[in-house]
Amino acid sequence: MSSATPTLLYIDDDEATARLIDRGMTRLGFKVIHASSGAEGLERLAHGGIDVVALDQYMPGLDGLETLQRILAIPNAPPVVFVTAAQDSTIAVTALKAGAADYLVKDASGDFIPLLQVAIDGALRQSLLQKARDDAEAEVHASRDRFAALAAERELLLREVNHRVGNSLQIIASLLHLQANSSVQEDVKAALTNAMGRVAAVAQVHRRLYTSHDLKSVLLNQYLDALLEDLRRSAEGNKMSRLTLNAQAIEIDPDRAVAIGIIVNELVMNAVKYAYPDGAGPIHVELTAQGDALMLSIADDGVGLSARSDPRSTGMGQRIVSAMASKLSATVERDEAHAGTRIVLRFGRVGTPAVKPSCEAASQ
Repeated sequence: MSSATPTLLYIDDDEATARLIDRGMTRLGFKVIHASSGAEGLERLAHGGIDVVALDQYMPGLDGLETLQRILAIPNAPPVVFVTAAQDSTIAVTALKAGAADYLVKDASGDFIPLLQVAIDGALRQSLLQKARDDAEAEVHASRDRFAALAAERELLLREVNHRVGNSLQIIASLLHLQANSSVQEDVKAALTNAMGRVAAVAQVHRRLYTSHDLKSVLLNQYLDALLEDLRRSAEGNKMSRLTLNAQAIEIDPDRAVAIGIIVNELVMNAVKYAYPDGAGPIHVELTAQGDALMLSIADDGVGLSARSDPRSTGMGQRIVSAMASKLSATVERDEAHAGTRIVLRFGRVGTPAVKPSCEAASQ
């Protein structure tokens, strides 16, 4: 409604009825503007400021139904009440189907004016309600668009962060590798090499997240495959040439993927150092789903844990495996039936109540 006094546009070629409506509706608090034809009414509507239209059916040139259709084609058109002397109900039905807010029959004495007021008031209320609904829907769509834009921006930023973190960690791993190669002390070389592997395990997760369509999860089979390839490249000689992976395509959140990668790095490097004193041998990594749980095993066919004693060991690997297993709420067991060494971890796909891990023989 444009003001406290609503403006009614009455379109009718009957001058006598137009005067009746002008007097009657003005007394009832309306400002009345008269147009004597459909074309004149459409021209007046183009200037704006009209809150509601009362429209007669029978006029020269454009009749009421044609005028109604053109009015409703105007953006944000005001509501239209059909007012005609015809008693034919088919006109009323046609007008209402075409979009008229209401319909009533006029008379020559003006007795219909109170009914016109009721119809116009109802049309104005209906128009206000429809506008409120349209505004609410527009706000919902706008909010949804803003949310989608923010989500896309957030995803882009997260992807960029993962890219930069992955690159930074890769640089750190490369520096550790260079430092290890230049060291002449074997224990320092080993410590730096181990640190490099741990950093690379974390970097691989960020690399997976940067290149993945999903920033909330990591495919473990792809992640472990890339991680083991890094281990092959970093190993001395060809001691990793028989490192194998059998992993199902299992999605897991990035934090748990980091813990899994660090555990795999520790246990594989442990097997590389101690399982085959006289050379290289097979090392198998396996990841399978068992219902709602996951099973990860690292196995070798070497000398076994009983023969693995190294006075230089600091126990750092054992402490790291224990800490990461706690993060996963995992159980860690040694397969006593395996000829060499096989360490088995079992944990849920998502966080589960903590199970105190047993890692005493997992890593030296």
